[in-house]
Amino acid sequence: MRKENYENYFWQNDLVRLRAMGEDDWEIHYYNRFDTPARRLLDYEVELPPTVEEAKEMTGLFQNFKAGTGRLMFTIETLEGHNVGAGNINSIDERNGTFSIGMQIDRDQRGKGYGTAAMDIMFRYAFFERRLNKYYGSVLEGNIASATMLKKLGCKEEGRRIKMVYTDGRYHDEILLGITKDDFTANLEKMNG
Repeated sequence: MRKENYENYFWQNDLVRLRAMGEDDWEIHYYNRFDTPARRLLDYEVELPPTVEEAKEMTGLFQNFKAGTGRLMFTIETLEGHNVGAGNINSIDERNGTFSIGMQIDRDQRGKGYGTAAMDIMFRYAFFERRLNKYYGSVLEGNIASATMLKKLGCKEEGRRIKMVYTDGRYHDEILLGITKDDFTANLEKMNG
């Protein structure tokens, strides 16, 4: 098989490349399940202790963009091929043109811009290839890194669900964020202008 030529490849930018989740990606999922504070911010709960079997089942369910899962699951890697996390486009509503995105960057790779770069690629795909019109998501109160990343990409806070999520012994606000295709496009023009 010939070596891949990424010169004109849609699924990458200057920092990361997205690829289909594969069978061998279970290990990073398993490793990151031990980062309870990050998993609490991602799933709004403390999960049961991780198992190798669960990690392999999860990656098996979503590998190679299997139909019927409700998610397009990607592995996020550096341009050198180092796995730095996973992201997915989910909750796609073709009728209303809406979608959401979930993501976790490996605990050892955070703060390097990988999440923002991966999110930008997923936004471009959803808005410019799938004709979707609105991203909507939420972050748990205190998830400053994710809120900052989303705002950097042009998302705006659209509201709060007060004391919506119970974890760590108290109720937390859920902060709602979103961006339309028009606002994303305007933000791109401003950044490139």
